[in-house]
Amino acid sequence: MIRLLLAEKAPLLRGGLVALFTELDDLHVVAEVSSGEQVLGTALSRRPDVALIDIGLPGLDGFAAAHALRRELPECRTVLMTGKVRKGDLRRAAAVRAAGLVLKDTSPSELVDAIRRVATGARVVDPDLAFSELGGAESPLTEREIEVLSLASGGASAAQIAEDLVLTIGTVRNHLSRINRKIGARNRVHAIRIAEDAGWL
Repeated sequence: MIRLLLAEKAPLLRGGLVALFTELDDLHVVAEVSSGEQVLGTALSRRPDVALIDIGLPGLDGFAAAHALRRELPECRTVLMTGKVRKGDLRRAAAVRAAGLVLKDTSPSELVDAIRRVATGARVVDPDLAFSELGGAESPLTEREIEVLSLASGGASAAQIAEDLVLTIGTVRNHLSRINRKIGARNRVHAIRIAEDAGWL
């Protein structure tokens, strides 16, 4: 039996997925949440084998939630879901060590197959997302800078980023300043917009 945590912001889609999984003998939804902030605490108490997480969760986004989950509950494997093909998503999924990245418009059977494969230790990536990544411009940012900017894009303060990544606030501020210089951004908001448009976030 695969114990599954479902994190999806849209109630209708979340309910539909729960109904789909309830029909299966080998999947059991142990918890469903609607925001990124709920993912880690719920996972620690319910101990799922796989977490299916929408990357567009409000507050703490799916990438940041997956990162926290990987750090605190590494035995839980993560499948991230996205509603559209966007350059940079595969790179971000790899940076937080997600085991899978799928499109929301995939078929029910393909989604279930992805969850089952991830539960056995495989990694799963939607082909459209893989091809999109191949066409993306190379990021001048380091993996750590991407992590910092990703958390900042979710609304995290320098102090929150420092706590999440186990860094000092000064180090986080240095990273943010270096990011601005590298990509010619005026400030943090501008840097996030540049990085998102280029597909680095």
